[in-house]
Amino acid sequence: MPTSPIQRIVRNRFPARRFSVVLLAAMLVMTTLPAHAASKEMIELQTQVQQLLDMMQRLQSTVDSRFGLVQHLVEQSADSVNQMNATVNALQQKLNAQTEASSGKLDTVSGQVQSLNDSFDELKSRIAKLDKELQDVQAQLQSMQAQGAAPVAGGAQQPQQPGGQPGAAAPADGSVQPTAPPQAAAPPLQDSYQSALRDYNAARYDVASSEFTDVITYYPNDALAGNAQFYLGEIAYREQKYKDAIKAYNGVLENFSGSPKAPAAQLRKGLALLQLKQTESGVHELRSLIQRYPQTPEALQARSKLNAMGVRINPNPR
Repeated sequence: MPTSPIQRIVRNRFPARRFSVVLLAAMLVMTTLPAHAASKEMIELQTQVQQLLDMMQRLQSTVDSRFGLVQHLVEQSADSVNQMNATVNALQQKLNAQTEASSGKLDTVSGQVQSLNDSFDELKSRIAKLDKELQDVQAQLQSMQAQGAAPVAGGAQQPQQPGGQPGAAAPADGSVQPTAPPQAAAPPLQDSYQSALRDYNAARYDVASSEFTDVITYYPNDALAGNAQFYLGEIAYREQKYKDAIKAYNGVLENFSGSPKAPAAQLRKGLALLQLKQTESGVHELRSLIQRYPQTPEALQARSKLNAMGVRINPNPR
């Protein structure tokens, strides 16, 4: 049974046995002493009780003040926790906004880098075309010089064919030999590729796709064929035909693995898989890109994409 504060104070000031003895002695004295002695004892008891009551009030006051202090501290702690929660929520919202902005910037930067690559490819194509034209002009000059020096050295020109080709004699009977019909010639590589790039940059995707296909068909072993295969994937990606884009990018990775467009093809393949909600396959492709081409700009873009998604670049070992 719980004890009151008065009882605890009385027990502390007067141990149990002593208190019972004193109480019994007081009763005996009160029964034996005269009335004035009993009155004196009652006054002393009243004084002690009053002292106990005063002590109890002071104790209650102390408890109330301590309880108020504790309550104030609890309220302060609750306010601090609420402020901390508000701060954490604000930081979380800010982080989410920054993540979304970073993802958008990453896509923009990726497009800008790809545009720079396209412009660089077009510039290289133009330089190669100019070099070829220069070589043709040099060859024509050398041929003209050789033809001018031939009459002086030989004294007479060689007989020509009816078609104008030197060095072959005409038939003895004077008849003209039939010529074979000309075969369909392949379009010039540099012209076709440069024209395809111009149409691609001008968003004439149908024409560009046909021209890139011609490059792959007529020059399958040339380095520009790998570039053409990559741009077929880019056309499909821009038209949001992600499955066709993945197929074209696989053509680059499987048939032109040494092409300078291989890292970009693997990056775009991973992004296309993510667009198709094939997250696991897309993440795997980006991780593979980072491992195969760690020092390329495409690997940096893959790291940024994985970080924006909150995905570990290196998976946990099993």
